Amino acid sequence: MRYQKKHDLKNEPNSVKLKYMKLGYHYLVSNAMYLFLVPLTIALAHLSVEDFINFFNHLMLNYLNFVILFIVLTIILATLYFMSRPRQVYLLNFACYKPDPTQMCSTETFMKQSELSGNFTEESLAFQKMILERSGYGDNTYVSKSLLKVPLNLSFEEARKEAEMVMFGVIDELLAKTGVKCKDIGILVVNSSLFNPTPSLSAMVVNRYKLRGNILSYSLGGMGCSAGLISIDLAKQLLQVQPNSYALVVSMESMTLNWYRGNNRSMLISNSLFRMGGAAILLSNRSFDRYRSKYQLIHTLRTHKGADDNSYNCVYQKEDNSKTVGVALSKDLVTMAGEALKSNITTLGPLVLPMSEQILFLASLIGRKIFKMKIKQYVPDFKLAFEHFCIHAGGRAVLDELEKNLKLTKWNMEPSRMTLYRFGNTSSSSLWYELAYLEAKGRIKKGDRAWQIGFGSGFKCNSVVWRALRTIDPAKEKNNPWMDEIDEFPVHVPKVAPTVT
Repeated sequence: MRYQKKHDLKNEPNSVKLKYMKLGYHYLVSNAMYLFLVPLTIALAHLSVEDFINFFNHLMLNYLNFVILFIVLTIILATLYFMSRPRQVYLLNFACYKPDPTQMCSTETFMKQSELSGNFTEESLAFQKMILERSGYGDNTYVSKSLLKVPLNLSFEEARKEAEMVMFGVIDELLAKTGVKCKDIGILVVNSSLFNPTPSLSAMVVNRYKLRGNILSYSLGGMGCSAGLISIDLAKQLLQVQPNSYALVVSMESMTLNWYRGNNRSMLISNSLFRMGGAAILLSNRSFDRYRSKYQLIHTLRTHKGADDNSYNCVYQKEDNSKTVGVALSKDLVTMAGEALKSNITTLGPLVLPMSEQILFLASLIGRKIFKMKIKQYVPDFKLAFEHFCIHAGGRAVLDELEKNLKLTKWNMEPSRMTLYRFGNTSSSSLWYELAYLEAKGRIKKGDRAWQIGFGSGFKCNSVVWRALRTIDPAKEKNNPWMDEIDEFPVHVPKVAPTVT
């Protein structure tokens, strides 16, 4: 029997052995403090009763001086701490927009509408069909009403109606969830990359809800799919200087005026991928709101690679040869996303990773940069830092690349892939559909950490880290876009889903 165990151990795959060695290493480093206490305990055990008596006699002689010094230092340190510490930011609740079922757009419907528009050649239609078949989308994603009409109604007025429908619909849901009064909202941030009318989107919200006259309102445009997390970061910064305030963040995108009507392949991709959606988030810096909030904001981190020409040009709005405006997506997009992510996690890692992973990463970095060793860069195991991952559902290729680079499991990627399948790429709001998926599945437990990762034109990679303040009970969730169908997920998503036309 002993021989058999030894024989099995020798035949065990190296990857499994390495796994157990790494687990032992993490346990050793994580409990290093306790290990250091062992020799101290042994040393104390060798002291006699007389030694302890002498120590306490000496302490009593200087008791008064010690107490006064302790009180003064405590007051000074407490004052410095409370004056310098940043205000805590809490997420009371959020809402995701779920359009009417009449706005569902299957792959078959999409191709039919594209053909009826009369704008595309046979080659362009075949290209869009190929993109859709490999997109990882289901047949229940949503588009604006203007794209389902015959002929298409791509007017400015329709775009404004679409924006109002999404923004007002999702804000109404959020206010109903939280019970916060409109007059108490002191900060408003609205982001939409490509639709920026006058008056602005934020002004539309102020007018609709009669928000107060001294509200700090902002409309962010042209910042791509990462603008949602940029809005969270901006709201966080404003909450640091506005005591006892609420911040309303609205993330959306308009499809109507951004439908490309040309035949440039790099611009046709956005037609096939983007879908209708939106999210509203309510943040607070009021200390008593902690007890009714869902999450606490732990970190925000923004990385901008715009100084590099390839990164800057990989998502670019321009005119094609026929002077038709569209957004061109470069073939280097996935590569640029990987580079931006690498820069982002290099900064984020020391803030969130356990010491054991930081040591391994630092050793790898020193070996490669200083000693010029030909070794692969060590990729930290972020599963030790986070329980949940919400990666922007920008497309199947981006998700595949991040799953591989971050060494995530199918379970870790499930919220992103199911959001892509059910709702498509809803731009900056997609991360909130993913967090809503986790809540609907009952996976969010008190103390859990969730990492939201967004990518966008520029090129930017942004991270936001949340900690759950309570366990989320799906049965008590109102207006979660997944609740009436969550039992149907996850589903198998084929690599290629043939379109019937």
